[in-house]
Amino acid sequence: MSSSRPVPVTRPPASARAKAGSLSRRPPPRPQLLAAAAATVTVVMWASAFVSIRSAGSAYSPGALALGRLLAGAVTLVAVWAVRREGLPPRAAWPGIAVSGLLWFGVYMVVLNWGEQQVDAGTAALLVNIGPLLVALLGSRLLGDPLPPRLLAGMAVSFAGAAAVGFSMSGEGRASLLGVALCLTAAVGYAAGVVAQKPALGSASALQVTTFGCLAGAVLCLPFAGQLVTDLRHAPASATLNMVYLGVFPTALAFTTWAYALARTTASRMGATTYAVPALVVLMSWLALDEVPGAVTLGGGALCLAGVAVARSRPRARPGDVPEVPTPDK
Repeated sequence: MSSSRPVPVTRPPASARAKAGSLSRRPPPRPQLLAAAAATVTVVMWASAFVSIRSAGSAYSPGALALGRLLAGAVTLVAVWAVRREGLPPRAAWPGIAVSGLLWFGVYMVVLNWGEQQVDAGTAALLVNIGPLLVALLGSRLLGDPLPPRLLAGMAVSFAGAAAVGFSMSGEGRASLLGVALCLTAAVGYAAGVVAQKPALGSASALQVTTFGCLAGAVLCLPFAGQLVTDLRHAPASATLNMVYLGVFPTALAFTTWAYALARTTASRMGATTYAVPALVVLMSWLALDEVPGAVTLGGGALCLAGVAVARSRPRARPGDVPEVPTPDK
């Protein structure tokens, strides 16, 4: 009579089990890919706004252009919001929506349009691109965002590149105290708006935050309604179409994709991403406006992209590190 012996169970080594557990805890790639795609759409659309602002800004005053752009964006956003039936944002999200709408959609757009008429492009680029640095500082102070060395180094490289691009594309060399103050105000408004928007995205969707933020900015710009009507009468059709384009794509679409990506990362990292815009502006100006970039311009654009790559990179995971879990989709 044969006796059956228990079959020994072979267990993998502890290191293999730890590696398998680490792999099982890794976040699924789809949310990360969607957030990266959303950020890419944002920077491409914001870079494309450069060409449209050139056309529309020659026929519309700063306040009228901001109001027209916001109205076009608000109509688009409200239509999408109504079709999706997302409802009103929760009460907890309204302070962030109101602050970001007033400061970013409203103040930022008006004073930036005005400031760029008072200073040369290089000075404007230098001053406005302080914005992402302010986002990092305010995000660290108010939101507890980490400031790893890679992020700071990447932003420093990108800032140098943005300044090089701005100065190389500027030949006027004019500046005024008013223009400097306006560009600095735009940078502060942008930074404060981004930091205020981040907490709102914890309880409201990207579409809700963008829609009602855009409406808040449009309300703030209503005093320019009379100027907008006057400019509409005299502006060429191409300038008006570019203003509508600014509202539908760089505002309605790009601010929504921005909010979607911001909800899934830190304000500091999203701010660093916008340093890719000057590099794309160089390329689009070359293609659309036949402005052939020089060596300094190309070098500055390359620095912008290199800095963004460094700022967005993460150190290699070490054994035993617990991967970051992404924010769930709303």
